[in-house]
Amino acid sequence: MNILAVGAHPDDIEILCAGTLAKYAKDGHKIFMAHLCHGDLGGKGISRKELLMTRKKEAIEAGKVIGAKVFSGIASDLDLYTDRTARKKAVEIIRQAEPDLIITHAPNDYMPDHRATSRLIFEASFTATLPNYKTRTKAHEPIIPIYYMDNAAGIKFDPTLYVDITKTIDIKKKMLLCHKSQHKWLKGHHNSGAVELIDTLAKFRGLQCGAAYAEAFRILDVWGRNRPGKLTGN
Repeated sequence: MNILAVGAHPDDIEILCAGTLAKYAKDGHKIFMAHLCHGDLGGKGISRKELLMTRKKEAIEAGKVIGAKVFSGIASDLDLYTDRTARKKAVEIIRQAEPDLIITHAPNDYMPDHRATSRLIFEASFTATLPNYKTRTKAHEPIIPIYYMDNAAGIKFDPTLYVDITKTIDIKKKMLLCHKSQHKWLKGHHNSGAVELIDTLAKFRGLQCGAAYAEAFRILDVWGRNRPGKLTGN
């Protein structure tokens, strides 16, 4: 399968679903990671241009840990809107990845770029199926299931699916540690160390489902995106 994870900023995917992506990668699936914003406001004492380039490099290094192809941002931080220009760029990313499933932010997450990403990917993933909507890459016609990854710190997120990441939590941490520019920034701006954040949330979600570490998801339950499955006991 092709798995496309779309976050707002470099490091969002690593924080919220990298353990699951690492499991997919270990099983031989092809992983695509996209961040729609440059991350150019996520810092202090550094120019936006320099920060943009730094975070782009960090995202690529994180993707290399699991052999993922990384798509860089299409807009500056807090300049991401669900307009025609952004939708067309997001459609092109989806068509290049040809995903079998998409993972992205929930629509009620904590900051504007996360919410804009959720809405934009919902719109673009449908638009990408339409052959008469032209971009550089031809239409990817299947309507793809979307899974929302956990909200930051798990606030106001009700999971419908858990993934045991006990065997990939260290890979998740390694990917996050590639984002060196964010360690001091997150500690100061969010009052939380990056590794401590993901460790605590993964333990909390693991407690809910009987695993040492887990990541939580919720499927977008709408007509056309649901797929038949089976009930399993373990």
